Formats: sequence, structure tokens, C-alpha cells
Amino acid sequence: MLLHLNLINKTILVVDDEENNWLFIKDLLEDTKVNLVWAIVGQQAIDIVSSGQKIDLILMDMKMPVLDGFETTRKIKEINNAIPVIAHTAFALPEERDKCIASGCDAYISKPFNIDEFLALINDILKNPGA
Repeated sequence: MLLHLNLINKTILVVDDEENNWLFIKDLLEDTKVNLVWAIVGQQAIDIVSSGQKIDLILMDMKMPVLDGFETTRKIKEINNAIPVIAHTAFALPEERDKCIASGCDAYISKPFNIDEFLALINDILKNPGA
């Protein structure tokens, strides 16, 4: 059973170099009324955050070319530490989760993820930012 969210007036920045992942997340969140922004590379995400655009949550792929999600997250947190970041990665080993959290991510979910768990995680973070 899918968790139904109403994310109107919320903006989620999806940082992922794979278009299929972007389209999956976009389709998954379509009914929530969330505003989605897609950054294909880490520097683009940093530029969006630096611009002052309102971002409520970042979904960060950790394996990207040039600037990976770990370094991108560190740089974003230097700009605005208040924006929660969820790492989403195919690396499911416990040490990878620890590495994501150490780089500044607020939460972690491995791909392929359980849709209900993914939506619940987004809901929890947006209801309790900084928790």
C-alpha cells in the first residue's frame, strides 16, 4: 500500500546522472504535488543551492561522474547545512551507509528501494527537518 503524501509547496532537488532514475522518482512523486528539480551533475546541484532557490530536501545519488555524491553533499552542507539530504545509492554495504552519513547525508536508502519505505522516509524528513 503506497503512502499518499501531499507535498504541495515543497521542493525536492533530485541529483542523479541517470535519466531512468530521475524519471522513476518523478513518476513516483507525481501525485504528491511536489515541485521537483533535476540536477544531472554535482556542480549543477551546488549551483542550484548557491542560487538561493528554495530547496526542502535533496535526493542525492552517490555514484556520479566528476563530482560524486559524497563531495557534492559536503559542498552543499557548507552552503546550507539546514537542507536535509537523503543518499540513494546501489551501494548497500553498512560501511557505505556510514560513509554517506559521514559526508553530511541525513538519511540513506539503498537502490532498488522499497517504495513505501522511500515515501515514508521523505515524509518523515519533511515533517521533522533537522530531527
